[in-house]
Amino acid sequence: MPYHEDSSLSGYREVGERLAKEFTGVHDTATVTRCVTAARHGAQDVTGSAPPDLVERIARKHLQVLAMVAAEQRARLRSARVAAPDRPA
Repeated sequence: MPYHEDSSLSGYREVGERLAKEFTGVHDTATVTRCVTAARHGAQDVTGSAPPDLVERIARKHLQVLAMVAAEQRARLRSARVAAPDRPA
């Protein structure tokens, strides 16, 4: 049984569009779409429903966490390069 009828997906499409705009330059559209889909399915599984406003809040938190993790990884890579600079060949 599908989580939602096709006619109700427009609310989630709008959520995806808002979040894609909010996270432009941080996450690509595919990542935003995956987070919205995961949030929708998670909300449905846990609460039995998935209103677009709840899905948007959950997806936004996921995207914020992904952005923080990516920033931490970049910082770690930069400090590793500084600690061990490339040796001349």
